[in-house]
Amino acid sequence: MDLTAYRDLWRTPGVMTLLAAALTARMPVMATMVPLAFLAKDASGNFGWAGVVAGAYSIGTAVASVVWARMADRRGARRVVIVTGMAWALMMAVTAVLPYSWYRVLPVAAALAGLCVAPVASTSRAAWPRLAQGGRLRVLYALDASATELLFVVGPMLGAVIVSIASPRAGLLSCAVLAAAAIWWFGLKQQSTATSLPADTERPTAKQLLLHRHRLPLVLAFACMVTGFAAMSLGIVAFADEHGNRLIAGILETVAALGSLIGGLVGGALPGGRDSYVWKRMLVFTVLIAGCFFATASVVALAIGLFASGCLIAPTVGALYERLGAITPAAARTEMFGWVLSGGMLGSAAGSAIGGVVVETFGVRYAWALMAVLGVLGTLAVLRVPPHRPAESTLESAPVAA
Repeated sequence: MDLTAYRDLWRTPGVMTLLAAALTARMPVMATMVPLAFLAKDASGNFGWAGVVAGAYSIGTAVASVVWARMADRRGARRVVIVTGMAWALMMAVTAVLPYSWYRVLPVAAALAGLCVAPVASTSRAAWPRLAQGGRLRVLYALDASATELLFVVGPMLGAVIVSIASPRAGLLSCAVLAAAAIWWFGLKQQSTATSLPADTERPTAKQLLLHRHRLPLVLAFACMVTGFAAMSLGIVAFADEHGNRLIAGILETVAALGSLIGGLVGGALPGGRDSYVWKRMLVFTVLIAGCFFATASVVALAIGLFASGCLIAPTVGALYERLGAITPAAARTEMFGWVLSGGMLGSAAGSAIGGVVVETFGVRYAWALMAVLGVLGTLAVLRVPPHRPAESTLESAPVAA
Protein backbone atom coordinates (compact mmCIF):
# COMPACT_ATOMS: atom_id res chain seq x y z
CA MET A 1 0.00 0.00 0.00
CA ASP A 2 1.10 3.55 -0.76
CA LEU A 3 -0.73 6.16 1.29
CA THR A 4 1.15 8.98 -0.45
CA ALA A 5 -1.53 8.76 -3.16
CA TYR A 6 -4.05 10.27 -0.75
CA ARG A 7 -1.53 12.85 0.41
CA ASP A 8 -0.96 13.89 -3.19
CA LEU A 9 -4.71 14.23 -3.71
CA TRP A 10 -4.98 16.34 -0.55
CA ARG A 11 -2.37 18.69 -1.98
CA THR A 12 -3.99 18.88 -5.42
CA PRO A 13 -5.76 22.26 -5.63
CA GLY A 14 -9.54 22.07 -5.63
CA VAL A 15 -9.93 18.30 -5.27
CA MET A 16 -10.85 17.90 -1.61
CA THR A 17 -12.96 21.05 -1.51
CA LEU A 18 -15.03 19.90 -4.48
CA LEU A 19 -15.34 16.36 -3.07
CA ALA A 20 -16.52 17.72 0.29
CA ALA A 21 -19.00 20.04 -1.43
CA ALA A 22 -20.36 17.20 -3.59
CA LEU A 23 -20.83 14.84 -0.64
CA THR A 24 -22.46 17.57 1.47
CA ALA A 25 -24.83 18.43 -1.40
CA ARG A 26 -25.84 14.82 -1.99
CA MET A 27 -26.36 13.92 1.68
CA PRO A 28 -29.75 15.62 2.31
CA VAL A 29 -31.06 14.44 -1.07
CA MET A 30 -30.30 10.83 -0.17
CA ALA A 31 -31.75 11.34 3.31
CA THR A 32 -35.20 12.22 1.93
CA MET A 33 -36.29 8.70 0.94
CA VAL A 34 -37.02 7.63 4.52
CA PRO A 35 -39.18 10.64 5.51
CA LEU A 36 -40.86 10.61 2.09
CA ALA A 37 -41.84 6.95 2.53
CA PHE A 38 -43.16 7.53 6.05
CA LEU A 39 -45.06 10.63 4.93
CA ALA A 40 -46.79 8.62 2.18
CA LYS A 41 -47.56 5.82 4.63
CA ASP A 42 -48.98 8.16 7.29
CA ALA A 43 -51.09 10.00 4.72
CA SER A 44 -52.48 6.92 2.95
CA GLY A 45 -52.41 4.37 5.76
CA ASN A 46 -50.34 1.73 3.93
CA PHE A 47 -46.81 1.12 2.70
CA GLY A 48 -48.08 0.12 -0.74
CA TRP A 49 -48.75 3.75 -1.51
CA ALA A 50 -45.30 4.61 -0.14
CA GLY A 51 -43.86 2.28 -2.79
CA VAL A 52 -45.83 4.06 -5.50
CA VAL A 53 -44.51 7.43 -4.33
CA ALA A 54 -40.93 6.16 -4.18
CA GLY A 55 -41.29 4.69 -7.68
CA ALA A 56 -42.57 8.00 -9.05
CA TYR A 57 -39.61 9.80 -7.51
CA SER A 58 -37.17 7.28 -9.01
CA ILE A 59 -38.67 7.63 -12.49
CA GLY A 60 -38.41 11.41 -12.30
CA THR A 61 -34.79 11.15 -11.17
CA ALA A 62 -33.91 8.73 -13.98
CA VAL A 63 -35.22 11.19 -16.57
CA ALA A 64 -33.62 14.22 -14.93
CA SER A 65 -30.17 12.58 -14.71
CA VAL A 66 -29.70 12.74 -18.47
CA VAL A 67 -31.55 16.00 -19.19
CA TRP A 68 -29.76 18.17 -16.64
CA ALA A 69 -26.36 16.54 -17.23
CA ARG A 70 -26.63 17.24 -20.96
CA MET A 71 -27.63 20.83 -20.28
CA ALA A 72 -24.71 21.27 -17.87
CA ASP A 73 -22.28 20.36 -20.65
CA ARG A 74 -23.88 22.83 -23.04
CA ARG A 75 -24.72 25.81 -20.83
CA GLY A 76 -22.39 25.50 -17.89
CA ALA A 77 -22.77 23.42 -14.75
CA ARG A 78 -23.08 26.28 -12.27
CA ARG A 79 -26.42 27.64 -13.42
CA VAL A 80 -27.96 24.21 -13.99
CA VAL A 81 -26.90 22.86 -10.58
CA ILE A 82 -28.08 25.90 -8.62
CA VAL A 83 -31.41 26.30 -10.41
CA THR A 84 -32.32 22.60 -10.20
CA GLY A 85 -31.12 22.39 -6.60
CA MET A 86 -33.32 25.29 -5.51
CA ALA A 87 -36.27 23.85 -7.45
CA TRP A 88 -35.78 20.46 -5.75
CA ALA A 89 -35.70 22.07 -2.30
CA LEU A 90 -38.89 24.00 -3.10
CA MET A 91 -40.70 20.89 -4.38
CA MET A 92 -39.72 18.90 -1.28
CA ALA A 93 -40.96 21.71 0.96
CA VAL A 94 -44.26 21.77 -0.92
CA THR A 95 -44.56 17.98 -0.64
CA ALA A 96 -43.92 18.20 3.10
CA VAL A 97 -46.78 20.62 3.77
CA LEU A 98 -49.42 18.95 1.61
CA PRO A 99 -52.50 17.99 3.68
CA TYR A 100 -52.78 14.26 4.39
CA SER A 101 -56.14 14.27 2.63
CA TRP A 102 -54.25 15.05 -0.59
CA TYR A 103 -52.22 11.83 -0.44
CA ARG A 104 -53.27 10.92 -4.00
CA VAL A 105 -51.24 13.91 -5.20
CA LEU A 106 -48.03 12.66 -3.57
CA PRO A 107 -46.83 10.56 -6.55
CA VAL A 108 -47.14 13.64 -8.80
CA ALA A 109 -45.28 15.82 -6.30
CA ALA A 110 -42.60 13.15 -5.87
CA ALA A 111 -42.15 12.77 -9.64
CA LEU A 112 -41.78 16.56 -10.02
CA ALA A 113 -39.22 16.59 -7.20
CA GLY A 114 -37.36 13.76 -8.91
CA LEU A 115 -37.29 15.76 -12.14
CA CYS A 116 -35.57 18.57 -10.22
CA VAL A 117 -32.75 16.52 -8.70
CA ALA A 118 -29.56 18.49 -9.34
CA PRO A 119 -26.81 16.70 -11.34
CA VAL A 120 -24.34 16.89 -8.46
CA ALA A 121 -22.85 13.41 -8.90
CA SER A 122 -22.54 13.76 -12.69
CA THR A 123 -20.90 17.19 -12.63
CA SER A 124 -18.46 16.24 -9.87
CA ARG A 125 -17.35 13.03 -11.61
CA ALA A 126 -17.03 14.87 -14.90
CA ALA A 127 -14.79 17.41 -13.17
CA TRP A 128 -12.27 14.92 -11.77
CA PRO A 129 -10.29 14.54 -15.04
CA ARG A 130 -9.80 18.33 -15.08
CA LEU A 131 -8.31 18.27 -11.59
CA ALA A 132 -6.25 15.06 -11.59
CA GLN A 133 -4.51 12.87 -14.13
CA GLY A 134 -3.05 9.39 -14.44
CA GLY A 135 -2.65 7.52 -11.16
CA ARG A 136 -4.16 10.36 -9.12
CA LEU A 137 -7.34 10.16 -11.17
CA ARG A 138 -7.63 6.42 -10.53
CA VAL A 139 -7.29 7.05 -6.78
CA LEU A 140 -9.79 9.92 -6.91
CA TYR A 141 -12.50 7.80 -8.55
CA ALA A 142 -11.89 5.05 -5.98
CA LEU A 143 -12.21 7.63 -3.19
CA ASP A 144 -15.41 8.97 -4.76
CA ALA A 145 -16.94 5.48 -4.88
CA SER A 146 -15.90 4.80 -1.28
CA ALA A 147 -17.38 8.07 -0.03
CA THR A 148 -20.63 7.25 -1.83
CA GLU A 149 -20.92 4.12 0.31
CA LEU A 150 -20.90 6.35 3.38
CA LEU A 151 -23.72 8.39 1.89
CA PHE A 152 -25.83 5.25 1.40
CA VAL A 153 -25.44 4.49 5.11
CA VAL A 154 -25.44 7.94 6.72
CA GLY A 155 -28.05 9.55 4.44
CA PRO A 156 -30.99 7.22 5.21
CA MET A 157 -29.88 7.08 8.85
CA LEU A 158 -30.04 10.88 9.06
CA GLY A 159 -33.55 10.85 7.59
CA ALA A 160 -34.64 8.13 10.01
CA VAL A 161 -33.27 10.05 13.00
CA ILE A 162 -35.18 13.22 12.08
CA VAL A 163 -38.38 11.21 11.54
CA SER A 164 -38.02 9.45 14.90
CA ILE A 165 -37.26 12.68 16.79
CA ALA A 166 -39.79 14.90 15.04
CA SER A 167 -41.96 13.79 12.08
CA PRO A 168 -41.81 12.94 8.36
CA ARG A 169 -42.84 16.52 7.53
CA ALA A 170 -39.97 17.87 9.63
CA GLY A 171 -37.63 15.40 7.92
CA LEU A 172 -38.51 16.61 4.42
CA LEU A 173 -38.37 20.28 5.42
CA SER A 174 -34.97 19.81 7.09
CA CYS A 175 -33.59 18.04 4.02
CA ALA A 176 -34.95 20.80 1.77
CA VAL A 177 -33.24 23.54 3.78
CA LEU A 178 -29.94 21.66 4.07
CA ALA A 179 -29.95 20.78 0.37
CA ALA A 180 -30.62 24.38 -0.69
CA ALA A 181 -27.57 25.60 1.23
CA ALA A 182 -25.26 22.71 0.29
CA ILE A 183 -26.15 22.63 -3.41
CA TRP A 184 -25.70 26.40 -3.67
CA TRP A 185 -22.19 25.98 -2.22
CA PHE A 186 -21.42 23.13 -4.60
CA GLY A 187 -22.88 25.02 -7.57
CA LEU A 188 -20.64 28.03 -7.00
CA LYS A 189 -17.62 25.76 -7.49
CA GLN A 190 -18.78 24.62 -10.94
CA GLN A 191 -17.83 26.06 -14.30
CA SER A 192 -20.07 28.97 -15.23
CA THR A 193 -19.68 28.41 -18.98
CA ALA A 194 -20.16 25.45 -21.28
CA THR A 195 -17.24 23.12 -21.93
CA SER A 196 -15.61 24.40 -25.09
CA LEU A 197 -14.80 22.34 -28.16
CA PRO A 198 -12.27 22.89 -30.95
CA ALA A 199 -13.69 24.99 -33.77
CA ASP A 200 -13.84 22.04 -36.20
CA THR A 201 -15.40 19.59 -33.72
CA GLU A 202 -19.11 18.97 -33.20
CA ARG A 203 -20.65 17.87 -29.93
CA PRO A 204 -21.54 14.17 -29.96
CA THR A 205 -25.21 13.32 -30.15
CA ALA A 206 -26.80 11.15 -27.48
CA LYS A 207 -26.67 8.22 -29.91
CA GLN A 208 -22.98 8.74 -30.68
CA LEU A 209 -22.19 9.16 -27.01
CA LEU A 210 -24.02 6.10 -25.74
CA LEU A 211 -23.74 3.63 -28.63
CA HIS A 212 -19.97 3.34 -28.36
CA ARG A 213 -18.12 0.05 -28.34
CA HIS A 214 -16.66 0.70 -24.88
CA ARG A 215 -18.96 3.21 -23.21
CA LEU A 216 -22.19 1.25 -23.68
CA PRO A 217 -20.74 -1.94 -22.13
CA LEU A 218 -19.58 0.10 -19.13
CA VAL A 219 -23.06 1.56 -18.66
CA LEU A 220 -24.62 -1.90 -18.98
CA ALA A 221 -22.16 -3.33 -16.45
CA PHE A 222 -22.99 -0.56 -13.98
CA ALA A 223 -26.72 -1.16 -14.50
CA CYS A 224 -26.18 -4.89 -13.85
CA MET A 225 -24.39 -4.09 -10.60
CA VAL A 226 -27.08 -1.70 -9.36
CA THR A 227 -29.84 -4.14 -10.33
CA GLY A 228 -28.00 -6.75 -8.29
CA PHE A 229 -27.62 -4.39 -5.33
CA ALA A 230 -31.37 -3.79 -5.27
CA ALA A 231 -32.05 -7.54 -5.38
CA MET A 232 -29.48 -8.09 -2.63
CA SER A 233 -31.07 -5.45 -0.39
CA LEU A 234 -34.42 -7.14 -0.77
CA GLY A 235 -32.79 -10.49 -0.06
CA ILE A 236 -31.25 -9.07 3.12
CA VAL A 237 -34.65 -7.80 4.28
CA ALA A 238 -36.23 -11.19 3.54
CA PHE A 239 -33.35 -12.97 5.33
CA ALA A 240 -33.87 -10.81 8.43
CA ASP A 241 -37.61 -11.44 8.33
CA GLU A 242 -37.01 -15.20 8.18
CA HIS A 243 -34.90 -14.94 11.32
CA GLY A 244 -37.58 -12.91 13.12
CA ASN A 245 -35.38 -9.87 13.76
CA ARG A 246 -35.55 -6.93 11.38
CA LEU A 247 -32.50 -5.32 13.03
CA ILE A 248 -30.42 -7.95 11.22
CA ALA A 249 -31.16 -6.20 7.91
CA GLY A 250 -29.60 -2.95 9.08
CA ILE A 251 -26.56 -4.76 10.46
CA LEU A 252 -25.95 -6.71 7.25
CA GLU A 253 -26.37 -3.61 5.06
CA THR A 254 -23.86 -1.78 7.26
CA VAL A 255 -21.39 -4.69 7.08
CA ALA A 256 -21.52 -4.67 3.27
CA ALA A 257 -21.10 -0.88 3.15
CA LEU A 258 -18.18 -1.06 5.59
CA GLY A 259 -16.51 -3.65 3.39
CA SER A 260 -16.97 -1.42 0.36
CA LEU A 261 -15.54 1.59 2.19
CA ILE A 262 -12.46 -0.33 3.32
CA GLY A 263 -12.01 -1.96 -0.08
CA GLY A 264 -12.19 1.38 -1.85
CA LEU A 265 -9.68 3.05 0.46
CA VAL A 266 -7.26 0.12 0.27
CA GLY A 267 -7.67 -0.12 -3.51
CA GLY A 268 -6.89 3.55 -3.91
CA ALA A 269 -3.73 3.15 -1.83
CA LEU A 270 -2.35 0.26 -3.91
CA PRO A 271 0.61 1.20 -6.15
CA GLY A 272 -1.24 0.58 -9.42
CA GLY A 273 1.88 -0.64 -11.17
CA ARG A 274 0.05 -2.96 -13.57
CA ASP A 275 -2.68 -2.67 -16.14
CA SER A 276 -6.05 -2.61 -14.38
CA TYR A 277 -8.89 -4.37 -16.19
CA VAL A 278 -12.48 -3.67 -15.15
CA TRP A 279 -13.58 -7.18 -16.06
CA LYS A 280 -11.15 -8.74 -13.59
CA ARG A 281 -12.62 -6.75 -10.71
CA MET A 282 -16.13 -7.61 -11.87
CA LEU A 283 -15.23 -11.28 -12.00
CA VAL A 284 -13.75 -11.38 -8.48
CA PHE A 285 -16.77 -9.49 -7.15
CA THR A 286 -19.10 -11.98 -8.86
CA VAL A 287 -17.28 -14.97 -7.37
CA LEU A 288 -17.52 -13.49 -3.86
CA ILE A 289 -21.22 -12.68 -4.32
CA ALA A 290 -21.83 -16.24 -5.49
CA GLY A 291 -20.30 -17.37 -2.21
CA CYS A 292 -23.09 -15.58 -0.33
CA PHE A 293 -25.53 -18.06 -1.90
CA PHE A 294 -23.96 -20.76 0.26
CA ALA A 295 -23.65 -18.52 3.35
CA THR A 296 -27.34 -18.03 4.13
CA ALA A 297 -27.32 -20.82 6.70
CA SER A 298 -26.40 -18.37 9.46
CA VAL A 299 -26.25 -14.64 10.13
CA VAL A 300 -22.52 -14.73 10.86
CA ALA A 301 -21.67 -16.63 7.66
CA LEU A 302 -23.71 -14.22 5.54
CA ALA A 303 -22.15 -11.22 7.27
CA ILE A 304 -18.68 -12.55 6.41
CA GLY A 305 -19.73 -13.16 2.81
CA LEU A 306 -21.24 -9.67 2.48
CA PHE A 307 -18.15 -8.02 3.96
CA ALA A 308 -15.85 -9.92 1.59
CA SER A 309 -17.92 -9.14 -1.50
CA GLY A 310 -18.43 -5.57 -0.29
CA CYS A 311 -14.66 -5.06 -0.39
CA LEU A 312 -14.90 -5.23 -4.20
CA ILE A 313 -17.90 -2.90 -4.64
CA ALA A 314 -16.17 0.48 -4.44
CA PRO A 315 -13.02 -0.62 -6.35
CA THR A 316 -15.18 -2.04 -9.17
CA VAL A 317 -17.50 0.96 -9.37
CA GLY A 318 -14.51 3.31 -9.18
CA ALA A 319 -12.87 1.47 -12.09
CA LEU A 320 -16.08 1.79 -14.13
CA TYR A 321 -16.18 5.52 -13.46
CA GLU A 322 -12.51 5.97 -14.31
CA ARG A 323 -12.80 4.15 -17.63
CA LEU A 324 -15.88 6.15 -18.61
CA GLY A 325 -14.18 9.42 -17.73
CA ALA A 326 -11.09 8.48 -19.70
CA ILE A 327 -12.81 7.45 -22.94
CA THR A 328 -15.46 10.18 -23.03
CA PRO A 329 -14.90 13.59 -24.67
CA ALA A 330 -14.55 16.34 -22.06
CA ALA A 331 -17.46 18.30 -23.58
CA ALA A 332 -19.87 15.38 -23.01
CA ARG A 333 -18.56 13.87 -19.79
CA THR A 334 -21.33 15.19 -17.54
CA GLU A 335 -23.98 13.83 -19.89
CA MET A 336 -22.25 10.45 -19.97
CA PHE A 337 -22.34 10.19 -16.19
CA GLY A 338 -25.97 11.28 -16.38
CA TRP A 339 -26.71 8.23 -18.54
CA VAL A 340 -24.90 6.07 -15.98
CA LEU A 341 -27.03 7.39 -13.11
CA SER A 342 -30.19 7.01 -15.16
CA GLY A 343 -29.30 3.41 -15.96
CA GLY A 344 -28.63 2.85 -12.27
CA MET A 345 -32.03 4.22 -11.23
CA LEU A 346 -33.83 2.02 -13.75
CA GLY A 347 -31.70 -0.96 -12.70
CA SER A 348 -32.57 -0.35 -9.06
CA ALA A 349 -36.30 -0.36 -9.83
CA ALA A 350 -35.97 -3.52 -11.94
CA GLY A 351 -33.82 -5.23 -9.32
CA SER A 352 -36.38 -4.68 -6.57
CA ALA A 353 -39.21 -6.00 -8.74
CA ILE A 354 -37.34 -9.02 -10.12
CA GLY A 355 -35.70 -9.76 -6.78
CA GLY A 356 -39.10 -9.88 -5.09
CA VAL A 357 -40.37 -12.44 -7.58
CA VAL A 358 -37.21 -14.54 -7.25
CA VAL A 359 -37.32 -14.54 -3.45
CA GLU A 360 -41.02 -15.43 -3.35
CA THR A 361 -40.66 -18.17 -5.99
CA PHE A 362 -37.34 -19.81 -5.15
CA GLY A 363 -36.27 -18.61 -1.71
CA VAL A 364 -34.09 -15.99 -0.02
CA ARG A 365 -30.70 -17.35 -1.07
CA TYR A 366 -31.63 -16.99 -4.75
CA ALA A 367 -31.44 -13.20 -4.43
CA TRP A 368 -27.66 -13.71 -4.40
CA ALA A 369 -27.89 -16.20 -7.25
CA LEU A 370 -29.63 -13.49 -9.28
CA MET A 371 -26.92 -11.01 -8.36
CA ALA A 372 -24.20 -13.48 -9.39
CA VAL A 373 -25.86 -13.98 -12.79
CA LEU A 374 -25.98 -10.21 -13.25
CA GLY A 375 -22.31 -10.04 -12.27
CA VAL A 376 -21.44 -12.59 -14.96
CA LEU A 377 -23.36 -10.55 -17.55
CA GLY A 378 -21.55 -7.38 -16.45
CA THR A 379 -18.18 -9.15 -16.65
CA LEU A 380 -18.87 -10.37 -20.16
CA ALA A 381 -19.99 -6.90 -21.21
CA VAL A 382 -16.67 -5.23 -20.30
CA LEU A 383 -14.27 -7.92 -21.53
CA ARG A 384 -13.10 -5.74 -24.43
CA VAL A 385 -12.89 -2.45 -22.51
CA PRO A 386 -9.24 -1.28 -22.52
CA PRO A 387 -7.51 -1.26 -19.14
CA HIS A 388 -6.20 1.63 -17.12
CA ARG A 389 -2.44 1.67 -17.66
CA PRO A 390 0.06 2.90 -15.05
CA ALA A 391 1.48 5.62 -17.28
CA GLU A 392 -1.86 6.62 -18.77
CA SER A 393 -2.86 10.24 -18.61
CA THR A 394 -6.48 11.33 -18.76
CA LEU A 395 -7.80 11.62 -22.31
CA GLU A 396 -9.31 15.08 -22.55
CA SER A 397 -10.64 14.16 -25.95
CA ALA A 398 -11.62 10.70 -27.14
CA PRO A 399 -12.95 9.30 -30.42
CA VAL A 400 -16.71 9.31 -30.61
CA ALA A 401 -17.22 6.85 -33.43
CA ALA A 402 -18.37 3.40 -32.44
